[in-house]
Amino acid sequence: TSDVGEKRHDEFSPVEYRQELTYGYEWQGQSFTGDHLTLRDNPWSANRELVEQRAAELPSGTITTCRVDPAKPARSVLVPDSLAPGYTLWFPGLFVVGGLVITLRALRRS
Repeated sequence: TSDVGEKRHDEFSPVEYRQELTYGYEWQGQSFTGDHLTLRDNPWSANRELVEQRAAELPSGTITTCRVDPAKPARSVLVPDSLAPGYTLWFPGLFVVGGLVITLRALRRS
């Protein structure tokens, strides 16, 4: 199944939407049920049209491939995560390390 779910934290917060998935798959002869689009679950968004567009890409009844963790076959995803979050960590780290090296060299000369 593929639907659009919504939630509101409280009466003053805006409504958020996400794709609600349920899919079945088979791994080494055993049947499982999954509900994760990515490893980080199904993302919430304030943009309903965006979520509806994502849901339309995987309508109910779609036959596709999922990725299964061989060590924990009950854990699966439909879309592998991007490596981009990892790049956001090391790139700023270059500036931190560079700044530390410059500071240490300046302290040694004093």
